[in-house]
Amino acid sequence: MKLQRKNRLRATALGALAVSSALVLTACGSDNNSGGGSTGGSGEKTSAASNIKCDDAKGQLLASGSSAQKNAMDLWVKDYMAGCKGVEINYKSSSSGEGIIAFNQGTVGFAGSDSALKPEEVADSKKICKTGQGINLPMVGGPIAIGFHLEGVDSLTLDAPTLAKIFDGKIKKWNDPAIAKLNSGAKLPDKAIQAFHRSEDSGTTQNLGKYLAATAPNDWKYEPEKKWPAPGGQAASGSAGVAAQVKQVDGSIGYFELSYASSQSISTVDINTGGSTPVKASSENASKAIAAAKIKGTGKDLALDLDYTTKAEGAYPIVLVTYEVVCDTGNKPETLSTVKSFLNYTASDEGQKVLTDAGYAPIPTEINAKVRETIASLS
Repeated sequence: MKLQRKNRLRATALGALAVSSALVLTACGSDNNSGGGSTGGSGEKTSAASNIKCDDAKGQLLASGSSAQKNAMDLWVKDYMAGCKGVEINYKSSSSGEGIIAFNQGTVGFAGSDSALKPEEVADSKKICKTGQGINLPMVGGPIAIGFHLEGVDSLTLDAPTLAKIFDGKIKKWNDPAIAKLNSGAKLPDKAIQAFHRSEDSGTTQNLGKYLAATAPNDWKYEPEKKWPAPGGQAASGSAGVAAQVKQVDGSIGYFELSYASSQSISTVDINTGGSTPVKASSENASKAIAAAKIKGTGKDLALDLDYTTKAEGAYPIVLVTYEVVCDTGNKPETLSTVKSFLNYTASDEGQKVLTDAGYAPIPTEINAKVRETIASLS
């Protein structure tokens, strides 16, 4: 517990430094701290309490998708609605796949996804984005923690081949020689491994698959898809469901965002990347990996290319970036102002700073500057 708390404090400090030089798009607030919004010198309506630019946001905005960003979204929605009275943001935490389906059916203003849109999903989006198409805006970064529950074992190190064999059902006992070799001196029990995975299409699943396919190709033969590919194991709904099972079941292992491990005090695996020391799952260490990401999208699309094979010291390799999926043009007039206002807040210095406190990592400054420019151009 002390170590986890220390890591969170270090991550918070680094996150504050990481975003301090970013462009500031939030408006300067009024000295009037009374409730409701105030009007700044430019005539734009802002929140007096938090400097959130509410602009012409109004009514209800529906969104859905990734459960990976649920804890971040909960914080954002709470802060935004406190600053912009009369606006209701309703984000349904389900899965990346369900979010994209809802977006391409036109039932939500934006979707959250842990994986960038596929070409066929972009094609489908053109039916909803009448004059444009769906684009990916990276908004949340962070580590995919490998959580475990093994009575008598508080610290555990694994590498990519061993993880691949565990999740593929090839390693079945906790005292398997491959695990013992990576954990010299640990008292590993002769206990069956119970591996949990997501039951529904999930970008978290896909990102874990990308990591395993890139770093252990001889042991993980599956294509990185949102649907869990390996036989066996046990399924649970959402990151929250997988975390709940790992928390409850002795001998279990599963994957979910670090925020779920931190909030429930679930032990997490250190990853042996081939560097000098195993790397812990932390916002700080995930930031080191995400900082090397490159934009692979074209036009206004800001999809990222992550390096899952990094061996950089202190870089945690099992990371994801959650995107907010919107239309570049052709957004619904009745929700456009609210979409832009809300996403302006989530991409702001203030919005990004709350991520480290929730176990996430801010989007790198240079990339986030492009996100803000794109949000401003949405129409």
